Amino acid sequence: MDIADRLTTSSTDERGPAEWGDVWSASGAMGLSGRPDGPPLPVPVALPRTMAAAADMIGEHTALAIDGPALLGERAALLGLTRNGPVSCGGGTRLLQASDDWIAISLAREDDRASVPAWLELDAMSVDDEALWSIVTREVRGRDTWTLVEQAALLGMPVARLGEVTPVARIVERLPLQGGSAPRRTRDCTIVDLSSLWAGPLCASLLGLAGARVIKVESVTRPDGARRGEPSFFDLLHAGHESVALDFAVAGHIAALRALVDRADIVIEASRPRALAQLGLAAEHTTGPKVWLTITGHGGDGGDSSRVAFGDDAAVAGGLVTIDQSGPCFCADAVADPATGVVAAAAVVDALARHDRSHIGVALSRTAAWLSGGPRTTLAGEGPTPPPRHRPIVGTAPELGADTDSVMREFGM
Repeated sequence: MDIADRLTTSSTDERGPAEWGDVWSASGAMGLSGRPDGPPLPVPVALPRTMAAAADMIGEHTALAIDGPALLGERAALLGLTRNGPVSCGGGTRLLQASDDWIAISLAREDDRASVPAWLELDAMSVDDEALWSIVTREVRGRDTWTLVEQAALLGMPVARLGEVTPVARIVERLPLQGGSAPRRTRDCTIVDLSSLWAGPLCASLLGLAGARVIKVESVTRPDGARRGEPSFFDLLHAGHESVALDFAVAGHIAALRALVDRADIVIEASRPRALAQLGLAAEHTTGPKVWLTITGHGGDGGDSSRVAFGDDAAVAGGLVTIDQSGPCFCADAVADPATGVVAAAAVVDALARHDRSHIGVALSRTAAWLSGGPRTTLAGEGPTPPPRHRPIVGTAPELGADTDSVMREFGM
């Protein structure tokens, strides 16, 4: 059975909107959707239902017990974030009205803020963040969304039109790789994690809790940007893992990376295709990994494969928002990121149980689109909304490159 079928035909599907409203409330994530001066807004039933079903799949294969819906609120719990209407919980992305529709614009990175004049064809400016947002809001209002999206894509800016991604039949793309491979247990696997930020690391974190060995590989010049964020969140995702740092401008380090990848059981990567091609890495060219997981913003094929996406703008692209009479609001905290990470972990454990090698592809915006339709949850009754929560932090994440030498020696490199 395809994983999409399993995620929609599990026993969890027997509950109705009211029961899923209770589940959503109990997860603590319910309070992250809506306006700051109003009540929480309903979300698609498919969101908590699929998170619960994915958690059940992971538990069936690994005996790891997790609360799938609660995983969507972990960052908010650690950073003290809450709902903020058309402004994302983290504050770096906004839903703005363009001439023809709504558009999500992320200016969380300095590079994106610096690109605004080129994007909107304005003179260079030196203003604070609020003044910049005022200019963007004014300029966007008179322009059409598709032109804004296309121009942003050329500059590598994460911008998305509301509902631009059509829901697809499969939430996960799985392609067979050459060579047979017997089923494998998660706890017997070594993971080489090349991903960063949230979706990929969450997937690796869950598999690590299920017993897998996780080796996180980063560039010495461009390490995971999450290292600059809240340390407790980075610890949550990476405690217990090993850290290898390599210089991808050095031929010997690239050779070491290829050798390490070839000896892994699972590879997790979230790079744009061009970046991996420059290193001579591709799932179809490897013979070692049983499962190669690719996480993208908008898919690994077609014209959108090079587009940048983060959790909030990708969710908007998939139509995964909450809505009231005043318009759309963000749904939870960068929801496409953790939702994709949970689905990806379920897809990996499912692939490990098969008699072949697999290349799995999941995309943030396509996951969001798949979760956006159908009935909405019925809100829980009167009373305070439980706050978001996170899993116990089991230790401190390793410093960048802390295990490079020991891992290289162990693998004879």
